[in-house]
Amino acid sequence: MTIDACTANPPARALFSPLTIRGTTLPLRAGVSPMCMYAATDGYVSDFHLAHLGRFALGGAGLVIVEATAIEPRGRISHHDLGLWDDSHVEGMMRIAGFLETHGSVPGIQLGHAGRRASVREPWHAGAPLDATDAQAGTPPWQTVGPSALPAGPDWPVPHELSESEIAESIDQWAAAAQRAATAGFRFIELHGAHGYLLHSFLSPISNTRTDSYGGDAQRRMRYPLEVIRAIREAVPENVILSYRVSSVDGVLEGGLGIEDIVEFSRHAAAAGVDVIDTSSGGISTDRSSDTRVRRGFAFHADFAREIKANTDAIVACVGFIVDPEQASRMIEDEEADIVLLGREMLDNPNWVHHARRSLASDEFDHWDQRFGSALGPRLSSLQRLAESGETPLTRFEAYSGA
Repeated sequence: MTIDACTANPPARALFSPLTIRGTTLPLRAGVSPMCMYAATDGYVSDFHLAHLGRFALGGAGLVIVEATAIEPRGRISHHDLGLWDDSHVEGMMRIAGFLETHGSVPGIQLGHAGRRASVREPWHAGAPLDATDAQAGTPPWQTVGPSALPAGPDWPVPHELSESEIAESIDQWAAAAQRAATAGFRFIELHGAHGYLLHSFLSPISNTRTDSYGGDAQRRMRYPLEVIRAIREAVPENVILSYRVSSVDGVLEGGLGIEDIVEFSRHAAAAGVDVIDTSSGGISTDRSSDTRVRRGFAFHADFAREIKANTDAIVACVGFIVDPEQASRMIEDEEADIVLLGREMLDNPNWVHHARRSLASDEFDHWDQRFGSALGPRLSSLQRLAESGETPLTRFEAYSGA
């Protein structure tokens, strides 16, 4: 792994300092976290995805990560997830990666397999497992898979326990999907190893009760995700950044993974070829009665990110209710993380990075696309003039009422 920090004439705040990994430079440390949109048909991207993701590049994000993209059909969370299990998916993805790069963002994608948490409805339909009612409506459930025949929670279907030959096939599917991602132009590939999905479910003793070489002690439970990492590292060009999202803690009352376990796994993952550890938490069980989930305060994964950063050689990304530019930059400056990833905050304000520059770096519109900046500069001057005159948007109405 090659990591070079660009330090010549650094910007005033760390949030806007570049970071070079494997020869690819993130122009700044704020990026867009992968967010499932449930808008695909048979795994294919649409104009929606181009518009949805493209606005973040236009908004100044240094890294834009496409949502969890399934490596095989049964790895989808829902019927409407994106996919890269077939070569025919590449063309649409290439259009997205090209747009992101042309407009200044490093194009990233998250590859995933939902494992025993697959085959569910969209979150606005409670995210519940698909059933006969859904089948009648044309969206039937499918057989889920996992390391052991243990459901994700009460009233969830029992997954098929993968055999060793099926595990080998799965590893090949991860590598093939990563090759397609690289072919499409993505320079940052993240593996979804959190939230109870397939990679996470092999790592956790809550969901993995195997007694063969893929289960038992920590070393054997690590085997599948580490083999996936090595296979992908061999399958993609050397200059592709490889990231791995972890659940820093399982978040269950007893018996689950803690931060010390994830620090140890992160060391092994980095040795296997991972460059970035992306910190999240929870999801190993859907049973709320056994849930001790992390309190969702501001930057609620920052303590986990700090611990991983202090005890591994990996670059560390942090996600989770990062909303304020000062907060984000302090996280970098205080060495809690190297990269901050924003999700719902970017949905609310796709221009968050541009506004952060104005807030922290006294930058008006220099970094905006000139087609926007050339219009917004004069607009700001007009607003300042009106403010100095005491005029407000409601002045004319007040005049009417006074008459």
